[in-house]
Amino acid sequence: MSVLVASEIPRTRGQSFEGRVEAPTGLENMEDQMLRKQILTTHQTMSDHGTAEKDIAAVATVLVSSEDPRHPIDHAFDGQRGPGASRWIAAQSGEQTLILAFDTPQTIRKILVEVEEPEISRTQEMAVSISQDGGQTYRELMRQEYNFSPPGTTLEHEEWSIKADAISHLQLRIKPDKGGKAGRATLTTLALE
Repeated sequence: MSVLVASEIPRTRGQSFEGRVEAPTGLENMEDQMLRKQILTTHQTMSDHGTAEKDIAAVATVLVSSEDPRHPIDHAFDGQRGPGASRWIAAQSGEQTLILAFDTPQTIRKILVEVEEPEISRTQEMAVSISQDGGQTYRELMRQEYNFSPPGTTLEHEEWSIKADAISHLQLRIKPDKGGKAGRATLTTLALE
């Protein structure tokens, strides 16, 4: 089904559709049957899976301890997912911190994380914490390890269901290699519902 925009429909009856797509037979009085619509301003977008994800750019400020200029933190929120998707890579080795400072307190029901490591065998550890007091204190929700051994295992995908209300900050602490080897933290996707 195609939708005609109001400006594309002639305002005067009997006026032709010159240079336009002809309306199907029986829709001659299209302006009387026009679909009423309004574009909503929202802080959520629909993912490919049809679920409502928060538009991080619209609801939070992202704080990050470092970023490789070729792989900025923006890549973790660009909607690209799966093998070969864009990703954030820290500029330096060692533990990294990522904080989402929400403009207004948020309710979070799901956290989706993807991490890809196509080059180095390592175990990356990630701790997820929340704050309900403006970032003064944090409560850890979960800690997860991701084992990478390219070319075999290179992508980890996690979805965690949580019940958290009035969240002012969400924090990720990432150790790029739990074994202590030098390495840079990476994050392909961070999505919240």
